[in-house]
Amino acid sequence: MHRSRSRTAALLTAAATLTLGAFALVTNSGPAAAHGAAMTPGARTYLCWKDGLTGTGEIRPNNPACSSAVAESGANSLYNWFSVLRSDAGGRTVGFIPDGKLCSGGNPGFSGYDAARNDWPITHLTAGRSIEFRYSNWAHHPGTFYFYVTKDSWSPNRPLAWSDLEEQPFLQVTNPPQRGAVGTNDGHYYFSGNLPSNKSGRHIIYSRWVRSDSQENFFGCSDVTFDGGNGEVTGIGSGGSNPPTTAPPTTAPPTTAPPTTAPPTTAPPTTPPPVTTSPTMPSGSCMAVYKVVTAWGGGFQGEVTIMNHSTRTYSGWTANWTWPSGQTINQVWNGTLSGSGASVSVSNAAYNGSVPPEGTTTFGFTANFSGTNSLPTVTCTGR
Repeated sequence: MHRSRSRTAALLTAAATLTLGAFALVTNSGPAAAHGAAMTPGARTYLCWKDGLTGTGEIRPNNPACSSAVAESGANSLYNWFSVLRSDAGGRTVGFIPDGKLCSGGNPGFSGYDAARNDWPITHLTAGRSIEFRYSNWAHHPGTFYFYVTKDSWSPNRPLAWSDLEEQPFLQVTNPPQRGAVGTNDGHYYFSGNLPSNKSGRHIIYSRWVRSDSQENFFGCSDVTFDGGNGEVTGIGSGGSNPPTTAPPTTAPPTTAPPTTAPPTTAPPTTPPPVTTSPTMPSGSCMAVYKVVTAWGGGFQGEVTIMNHSTRTYSGWTANWTWPSGQTINQVWNGTLSGSGASVSVSNAAYNGSVPPEGTTTFGFTANFSGTNSLPTVTCTGR
């Protein structure tokens, strides 16, 4: 196992398929920085995210291990399933990430996913077989992916320790190709590799993504069983049609929603900010995370977090998406709404356009829907 303290930052990336999973990442301190997670085989946060998807866009896991993890770490750990990271890891492993904290990477925002349980969602595999590994490319970065497997002496009834992993990774890949759009739930790196041979029964495949352009490292646990399977996943719900666990409110929220950040003493402008000649940031530097805060019959409250992954401070930003299921926005706060029909564009308000490198800002909205409240793919640009 690579234990050098001089190795550059690690990051786990993955992409989602129904048969294989991924994991999340969040900074150890400060704002979340979304980048990627293992999707084939699926990491805990990714499969728990799939387990908890509902028709209203809220995430409410059915799997008992996933529910327990959300009870400890909050639903944001699944809205940011691609965010299990440490921004200060610099390639360090043993002695930096404590035993028992490997699945969260020592990140307290994901501590619920370190739990020693035998009921996590699980991917069924065949030892020694070649498969296509997939890793979310929520943000694209150069770096190396490492995959380890647990020793035969490991037990799911105790927290994972470094000594539970085989000494060397069974797969190591640097700068693999990618498919799909960066910053979506579908885009991913992909590469073929042989699964470890001479393994049977329950195991964990442990992933590290070490960035070569920063100190950021990504970590994740994928629960698997070597039983002759072909990537089937068990232990997750219907992936979008789970019934709500609590009844939705019978009345809509107030006609005005409180701002999520303190506005200035004067009212924000009602027109978009003037066009600027400042250049836009490099593609992929702006990330947007969409979240359903709460839902009721025919309506819901949503939230979008804008993340700056460039090396320069934004002077302004714009988020864009197209509603997939006929949703319509009623009002927006901490942003300026434009667009028409199914196309939505929200730019910064006068007081929250400045976003420093690795910083975030958030705007909220209420909207109407009928039928399934499918989640849109949100893109953003910074100026």
